[in-house]
Amino acid sequence: MKSLPLLKRPSAWMPMALALGALTLPFLALAVFGPDPAGDEGAAAHTWQLLMAAQALAIVFFLAKWLPREPKQALKVFALQAFVFIIPMIPVYLLEHGMLGPAR
Repeated sequence: MKSLPLLKRPSAWMPMALALGALTLPFLALAVFGPDPAGDEGAAAHTWQLLMAAQALAIVFFLAKWLPREPKQALKVFALQAFVFIIPMIPVYLLEHGMLGPAR
């Protein structure tokens, strides 16, 4: 498989770095603070939301910049970014439904 030289560009990997931060945040908050018995959205939830919004904006920026220049590679990188965008939602879903911690 050919490598994607476009992945070396910051606009390509920055959304994935934001996704990594969003992925680790729920586990870190759960490990440090434990489950919130009141079920209140705290700073961790708001930070996660900001990271996801920043990731979406970074993906839009990437597409606006690279889709006209390198359409094939940009679409391949976008597919990877879209997949990585979904991954941080999994632990949040599992936490919401009591599958990773006590049910609310």
